Amino acid sequence: MKILILLVFCLYSLPAFPVDVAPRISDREIIESLAELKAGQKALEERMDQRFTTMQQQMDLRFTTMQEQIDQRFAAVDQRFVSIDQRFEFLQQLMLVMIASIFGLIGFIVWDRYTTLRPMDQRLRRIEEDLEKDLELKAPDGSRIIRLIHALRELSKEDKKLEAVLRSFSLL
Repeated sequence: MKILILLVFCLYSLPAFPVDVAPRISDREIIESLAELKAGQKALEERMDQRFTTMQQQMDLRFTTMQEQIDQRFAAVDQRFVSIDQRFEFLQQLMLVMIASIFGLIGFIVWDRYTTLRPMDQRLRRIEEDLEKDLELKAPDGSRIIRLIHALRELSKEDKKLEAVLRSFSLL
């Protein structure tokens, strides 16, 4: 084991062998490498531009689709408002028809009542005029009936038979 340790120390103490030196790169090779790098970078830029253009088109398409969906939703909401407006207008017209019908019914009732009561009113006026004329209700001495009863009372003072008849009808 001691030998092994000694051997390891010997190997470490030996000088290191030099590394192979890379061959020298010429200017031409550097320029060619730079040209290749530039071409690769340009291709990479073109691919990135192409991807960005594709992404922009996709985003534009998405935004356009979203805008169309929003426009469709607004159109649907507008259509609902139009439908509600039409229903409201229908209800307004229906209410106006109902109000007109009610006024028409009231007018018909008033007209019917007037035409029904008019002949009866005329008949009552004729009866009143006839009674006024026949009974002379506004005479200063009283009506004809009152004067007739007074006359019969005066006659009953002399005629006992008339007196008995007047008493039987409670006129004395």
